[in-house]
Amino acid sequence: MTTRTVDAANELAAFLRSRRERLDPDRLGLPSPRRPRRTPGLRREEVAELAGVSTDYVVRLEQSRGLRPSPEVLTALAGALCLDPGERDYLFDLAGHRRPDSTGGPAAGAAPSLTRLVGDLSPLPAMLLDHRFDILARNPEMARLLPGFDAVAPSRRNAMRLCLLDPAMRGFYADREGTLRDGVAHLRAAWAAHPEDRALAELIAEFSAQDEDFARLWAEREVRVNGRGRKLLRHPVAGAITVDFEVLLPLQDPELRLLVYRGTDEESRASLDRLCAR
Repeated sequence: MTTRTVDAANELAAFLRSRRERLDPDRLGLPSPRRPRRTPGLRREEVAELAGVSTDYVVRLEQSRGLRPSPEVLTALAGALCLDPGERDYLFDLAGHRRPDSTGGPAAGAAPSLTRLVGDLSPLPAMLLDHRFDILARNPEMARLLPGFDAVAPSRRNAMRLCLLDPAMRGFYADREGTLRDGVAHLRAAWAAHPEDRALAELIAEFSAQDEDFARLWAEREVRVNGRGRKLLRHPVAGAITVDFEVLLPLQDPELRLLVYRGTDEESRASLDRLCAR
């Protein structure tokens, strides 16, 4: 018997309230109310009108009173609250309805072909992660780029744990806040998609207890993840390195993430080459 680690009804209620409260009525072109707004965002009756449901229904959803919204109602609420695709998936996961155009399921592990692919991507630093951010495979270039990686026990090789709790990694990401924000958003989405994953719940509890930045970002309920971008890395030996990153999802294992770095400029590429040749 599996035990859910997510109180889905309470989290659904909190998520709907947070997304309602962040909306700007003026930007949505809503008429000015007769009485001043005492709280930020839309009123429940405005969300209800936009979604085509009753105000009482929205109230009961936000009070976690045992409702089971249908996919059609969830779609209407997502539109009314201006949710992006990641937030829509999160909403559907909390309600127990994966969207029809979403795929997935927990990956049993890395297929040998994916592990070989990580190696074949050399000299570009690359690693394969699961939905918990456990590092399933990495090539030598990525191992050399991550400070102190070889000293970390294989069972502790989790990308978020390294970023949060490993002293050698503390100053590695110049924009640590942005890196953590992306990582927390991914973990929150994974948490809703895998409510029976006790190992994931224990990781989140560990990170929340040991790092105040993680706890603060977790409370914001963001689920928007950047799949590509640019990072400034501060390596203790190679110095400043700017990389473009790309996150790829294998079609047959969409719960896995293949992360690839590439030096952005000539100087960064030369620094990576020197580092990886050591």
